[in-house]
Order: sequence, then structure tokens, then C-alpha cells
Amino acid sequence: QVQLAESGGGMVQAGGSLRVSCAVSGRTLTSLLKAWFRQAPGKEREFVAGISRSGLINYVDSVKGRFTISTDDAKNTVILQMASLKPEDTAVYICAASLYYTDYAPEKDNMYAYWGQGTQVTVSA
Repeated sequence: QVQLAESGGGMVQAGGSLRVSCAVSGRTLTSLLKAWFRQAPGKEREFVAGISRSGLINYVDSVKGRFTISTDDAKNTVILQMASLKPEDTAVYICAASLYYTDYAPEKDNMYAYWGQGTQVTVSA
């Protein structure tokens, strides 16, 4: 059974940086498609970034150049480093994983079977 546990959320001023992490248990990272989603109040869950099982990375346009997704294989952890944060980045950030083998991480949330509980990121103006 794959389990995901996020940590590292918090509050920051606009322009600041935060890092959120997702500790994965049950399978090694290389056997999983990995992604970060976010959900703001009153909005649908949105794909943010993902890493395919072959290591290819993709981002939603709104975070390109500001967010970086990576893995720490020794700790079996997926990391999302966020910089130049904006108030519109405020959301619960949720880690997701799947056994699908695809070229790039899908942006549709129904492609992911495993989900964490999420961690709150709040960016003040």
C-alpha cells in the first residue's frame, strides 16, 4: 500500500519562498508517477507539477519558472520548491502518485490512485 505524507507548508509574504515535501512509503519513487496538485477554497483541484516514472518533468503554465519539483531518492521524498510566491498560489498542496507509465505526468486527477492529506500554503499580499 502506497502512503503519502506532506509537510512543510506555512505562511509567507508575496515574493517569498517555501518548500513542501511528500514522504512516500510502500514503493520506491522510481516505480511511481509523482505529482503535486493544489486546491484553493471554492476552486477545483489543479495540477501543479509532476515527474513521470522515466523522470520527465512538467508544470502548469502558471508556475513555470517559479516552482521546481524534484526527488530525494535516499529519503523516498518528493519535493516542491516554490519561489516568487503570489497570493494566488494560496491553496492546500496535495501530493499524488500513480502506477501509470506515461511520458509526462497527467494533469487529470483521476489518473492518480494515491493521495496525501495536503499541507496549507498561504501567501499574503
